[in-house]
Amino acid sequence: MWRNIFRNTIFSFILFGVTTFGVKNFSISEAAETQNKVELNQNVATSRMTYGRFLEYLEMGWIKQVDLYDNSRNAIVEASSPELGNRPQTIRVEIPVGASQLIQKLKEYNIDFDAHPAENKNLWITVASNVLLPILFVGGLFYFFQNSENFPGGGGQSQMNIGKSTARFEKRPDTGVVFKDIAGIDEAKAEFEEIVSFLKQPDKYTIVGAKIPKGILLVGPPGTGKTLLAKAIANEAGVPFFSVSGSEFVEMFIGIGAARVRDLFKKASENAPCIVFIDEIDAVGRERGAGVGGGNDEREQTLNQLLTEMDGFKENKGVIVVGATNRVDILDSALLRPGRFDRQVTVNLPDRLGRIGILKVHARNKPIGDDVSLVQLANRTPGFSGADLANLLNEAAILATRYKKSSITRNEVNEAADRIIGGIAGTPMEDNKNKRLVAYHEVGHAITGSVLKSHDEVEKITLVPRGSAKGLTWFTPEEDQSLLSRSELLARIITTLGGRAAEQVVFGNPEVTTGASNDLQQVTNLARQMVTRFGMSNIGPIALEDDNSGPVFLGGSMGQGDTYAESIADRIDSQVCKIINYCEEKAIEIIKDNRVVIDLTVERLLDIETMDGDEFRNILSTYTVLPDKKAPYISKFD
Repeated sequence: MWRNIFRNTIFSFILFGVTTFGVKNFSISEAAETQNKVELNQNVATSRMTYGRFLEYLEMGWIKQVDLYDNSRNAIVEASSPELGNRPQTIRVEIPVGASQLIQKLKEYNIDFDAHPAENKNLWITVASNVLLPILFVGGLFYFFQNSENFPGGGGQSQMNIGKSTARFEKRPDTGVVFKDIAGIDEAKAEFEEIVSFLKQPDKYTIVGAKIPKGILLVGPPGTGKTLLAKAIANEAGVPFFSVSGSEFVEMFIGIGAARVRDLFKKASENAPCIVFIDEIDAVGRERGAGVGGGNDEREQTLNQLLTEMDGFKENKGVIVVGATNRVDILDSALLRPGRFDRQVTVNLPDRLGRIGILKVHARNKPIGDDVSLVQLANRTPGFSGADLANLLNEAAILATRYKKSSITRNEVNEAADRIIGGIAGTPMEDNKNKRLVAYHEVGHAITGSVLKSHDEVEKITLVPRGSAKGLTWFTPEEDQSLLSRSELLARIITTLGGRAAEQVVFGNPEVTTGASNDLQQVTNLARQMVTRFGMSNIGPIALEDDNSGPVFLGGSMGQGDTYAESIADRIDSQVCKIINYCEEKAIEIIKDNRVVIDLTVERLLDIETMDGDEFRNILSTYTVLPDKKAPYISKFD
């Protein structure tokens, strides 16, 4: 905002200067110069008089002498009158345009007057004032627009260079990231190491007829290390590096995006071999024709130019394009074909071993206590991305500083994990009916999940509110689960309904609360996926829904709706209800069979408010079945 105000102010000043001094031969400046001479030569008039009053003085005979200046536009008058004490006074009078009879009047009244012509200027001064000064103003105006990004608040695109590429260019980039700083995505890292090897030792590949890939597309969820890989290849390759965001190509002006693409690849070809990194390429590479309505689409023109530059009639040799996106499903198919993006590297969430490697990388510069187990922490954080793990250790370091510790201990690591998973801890509830109800609800989750054969083990039970939850129960899987069986899905539904089942059994149906609303949403969604996507119902192995049924602006198809008959929809709803009702019955059965251990666990939990998994299993082993003999509690239902 301040940059625009400053620019507009300078622009207005320049225009005012050009208009004022370039037009009318600077007459105002000459008038001011003449007036200065008038005041200096006549010892400065001490007072002013209107032209009408001057004519009255003239008729009364009180005017003694008149000196005319500036082509009879101004006059210095010597007057003496009774009003002025008969003392001579020097008075200034501004004569209006059209007073052509003034000289005749002065002659009639026999007044001593004199006209002072303007001094002739030097030729060079006249040329400078009428020609050179306007040129200087116009030149300043051009320089201002050409270099507007250097003014206060600058950094933006110059108006004269709006079609130029905004990509950051580094001849020898030093990002501070190397391949050894990247862990958990070894397959993707190997692909980039091969590109670096190709750039440094091209003969090893060309001898067998191999060509360097023109483009590499990094695909994966946010925070998995796509941009980090780009930083590493920029640092390791040792070639010129261009980095730009996809949104920087799209402008409100028609043709600007395409012009910037042309300019980017022109600069890249001049510095080949080089690497061009386009982050969030989905901003410019979205599928064409997905918009609603007609008219010109500036983004599509930009995409067309990008397609042409990457693999068109004119080939850009030595330019490697690296793109990154987490929405590959909405990219145009022409952009994804070989010849443009020859390789599509998927950067998935790290597995358990990958998380261990990532934690080791981020723990290098942190004083980690001996009681902290990175392996245990990796087991506890399934589904965490590399960015999440880096944030976890950073939060632990901040907590250690808050508690005035010299190293990060297990308590800080666990608290940081709890903060990220569940939210910031709130104030514990007072000992009342609500706290006891929440305790039974959370222990209900823990009991049902512990006795089921296909469910994960309990990590922690707490009554400390976090986020919108009044209490939480964490489960830790023994291994990363990329594939889930039917029994595991049913076990999850039963465990999720275990909290509400405990409320029903202990307090009765009239006392069931709204605390299970989120649980009901989860089980309904999971049961519906079992029926419509996974084929785990009596309807049969039929996929009735898919992942591409979203809105058109999110990559879905226009006009796509339910592709099955209403009778199938009724059967879907019926099967979803049967699954949930069956799981609810099993959850209530588990709660009733383990009522004694539930009561003991609740009393202990009310005293300490947070119970870890080992203590819970010690209580559980005394009164119920051990984990290696868990009851499946799952059978076929009609």
